[in-house]
Amino acid sequence: MSANKTVFFITGVLVVVLGIFMLIPYLLQIYYQENSHSFLSSAFITIFIGCLFILANLEKNYRLNLQETFLFSTLAWVFVAIFGSLPFIFSTLNLSFSEAFFESMSGITTTGSTVISNLDDAPKSILLWRAIMQWLGGIGIIVMAITVFPLLKVGGMQLFKMESSQDTEKIFPRTAEVAKTIISTYLVLTLLCSIFYWFFGMSIFDSVAHSMTTIATGGFSTHTESIGYFQSPNIEMVATIFIILGSIPFISYLKFLKGNSKVFFQDVQIRGLLYLLIVSVFIMFLYLFFTNSEISLLDRLRISSFNVVSILSGTGYVTDDFGLWGKFSLIFFLFLMFVGGCAGSTTCGIKIFRLQMLFLFIQNQIKKLIYPNSISIVKYNNQKISDNFITSVIIFIFSYLFLFIILAILLSITGLDFLSAVSGAATSISNVGPGLGEMIGPNGNFSQVSDVSKWLLSFGMLLGRLELFAVLVLFFPSFWRN
Repeated sequence: MSANKTVFFITGVLVVVLGIFMLIPYLLQIYYQENSHSFLSSAFITIFIGCLFILANLEKNYRLNLQETFLFSTLAWVFVAIFGSLPFIFSTLNLSFSEAFFESMSGITTTGSTVISNLDDAPKSILLWRAIMQWLGGIGIIVMAITVFPLLKVGGMQLFKMESSQDTEKIFPRTAEVAKTIISTYLVLTLLCSIFYWFFGMSIFDSVAHSMTTIATGGFSTHTESIGYFQSPNIEMVATIFIILGSIPFISYLKFLKGNSKVFFQDVQIRGLLYLLIVSVFIMFLYLFFTNSEISLLDRLRISSFNVVSILSGTGYVTDDFGLWGKFSLIFFLFLMFVGGCAGSTTCGIKIFRLQMLFLFIQNQIKKLIYPNSISIVKYNNQKISDNFITSVIIFIFSYLFLFIILAILLSITGLDFLSAVSGAATSISNVGPGLGEMIGPNGNFSQVSDVSKWLLSFGMLLGRLELFAVLVLFFPSFWRN
């Protein structure tokens, strides 16, 4: 019983912390004289129930086995999403529970999809809460990547441990030190991003809110037109740079602070991300060059860079409805939705290292066809990769695409058109934000989709955020027996 008590005890602690963060938007309600006490009520309920969880599960010694670890990882995100929805329910926006939960899950999973039609008229406190949810989700997934995902044998931090297994203990003698450094780095990047946003024309409120969603690669904005509202190339440049910084493994920042000044150039995963970004930006630049002669070369480069980085990282900021650029842009951005940043970052999707692994596997298989008697060893970052690890990566990619197809089919059954169903499934499981098409595209939102669709999309967000298997494994009886 102690293991189960540990799960609910830690969950209670997280719920209490969430309730404390609700007091920040409450102060904003007071400052802006908003005629609502939604955050005070939500904070009271959240902290009260969290304390009940803590008191009901007090133990002298806390422990977690494998099963309870995965149970906690899922319950934590579900409970945070449930209690995080309370301010939306009690607000003046008149959101149903399905809409409020969707908005909350979209926030904590850093997806960025929204059901709020007119953000410009929404209460400032609600806008800040959306940003806080994404900011907490961003740092939360980094911690999960370090502690829980390696146990699945498919998480990105398993790769980190594999490539640094010989000196990990020397570099990081205490887990607390790792967590402290990561949180400090996260805070510093958020602060710097906010300062640059403010310097280039954002208000203090907008700069703070957008800095949190930028570093978290979440994409929630304080305006319906997203980043496009500001009509500022400088702001777009700041967003592009800090989104890339949020897409880099935070372990790399730790290595850099420990004296490894070349880590950003040596890491194969980071180089792969930059190469992919450069190639993708170049492709979109060429497309805009041949299809839109009214835009200057510099503007084409800026538009291409911002939108490619935003979609590929799973952030979901928009400056324009790229669905109007032509059919190629729709197909191109749909494929980019599936790609994520680096493992151990705030990004989602199919991480760069998995795509690199897949490429190495295909390359190795071709060599075997050409040289049947040869012995080839697959290496990544100068480390030998086991067949089991490659197999796990291939299984993950296959499962990812399979679940995407299932989700798209289910969404189509609920009444969504083909483009909305396909892009909706992609944007939820990849935690991107806007979909494609008139309904859920860059100029739309998810308010018009049915409640059933909202719940399906919310489940897709959870699956994508927790690397699929952290959730799916809970539904297998054999997992609990073993």
